[in-house]
Amino acid sequence: MTTVPSAMREAVDAAKARVSALHAELPRWELVVWTAGNVSERVRGVDGHPDLLVIKPSGVAYDDLTPEEIVVCDLDGTLIEGERSPSSDTAAHAYVYAHMPHVGGVVHTHSTYATAWAARGEEIPCVLTMMGDEFGGPIPVGPFAIIGDDSIGRGIVATLEGHRSPAVLMQNHGPFTIGKDAKSAVKAAVLLEEVARTVHISRQLGDPLPIPQDAIDSLYNRYQNVYGQH
Repeated sequence: MTTVPSAMREAVDAAKARVSALHAELPRWELVVWTAGNVSERVRGVDGHPDLLVIKPSGVAYDDLTPEEIVVCDLDGTLIEGERSPSSDTAAHAYVYAHMPHVGGVVHTHSTYATAWAARGEEIPCVLTMMGDEFGGPIPVGPFAIIGDDSIGRGIVATLEGHRSPAVLMQNHGPFTIGKDAKSAVKAAVLLEEVARTVHISRQLGDPLPIPQDAIDSLYNRYQNVYGQH
C-alpha cells in the first residue's frame, strides 16, 4: 500500500485532527443519526506528490472517532493509510476533489428536512435572505445515483459546476455540501438544514414570496465579500 509522503505528514495529521473534531458538529446540529454521514478534507500535494483526502471510516460511531481513526485516501478513493475501510461515500468525495480543484472540503448528511426535499426531487427556492447570502440562489437537485462507485460524485459535479450553491440535494438520497475546507462545508450543511426546515414550514402557511434575482446577487456579494472579519 502506498504511504503518506513525509513531506505531507504534518498536513495530513492536522487535517485528520480537524476532520475528527468536525464530525462532532453533525450530531450536535442533528444532521445525522447512528453512524450515517461523513466529513472529508483535501490535503494538497507538495513536492510533486498528488493531493490526498482524509475521511471518516465506514460504520464507526461518532463517539468513538479520533484523529487516529480517520483514514487517508488518494483521489481515486484508494486507501493510503488507516486500519479501517473508508466511508462508503469515499468514491463520491474523491470524484468531487478530482474534478473541482477549488473544493477543499465535502460533507454528506441525511438531515431530515433537506433529505425530505431530496426525496421529492425538488429544489429549495430562494425565498430567504440567508439563502441569498450562503447559497446565492436556490438549492439544486442532483440526479438519482446508487452508492458504491463514483456515480454520486459525477452527479454532484455536474449539478454544481457553474452554480453558486455549495449544496446539492441528491435525489432520493440526501444533501452533499462543499467548501474551501471541511469547516466551510460543515457550515453549509448546517445552514442548508435550517433553510430546508424554514421553507418547508413556510409552505404549510402559504406560498413563500420569491426574492428578485438582483437582490439575491446583492445579498450574495455582500455576505461573501463584506460580511464578517477579513
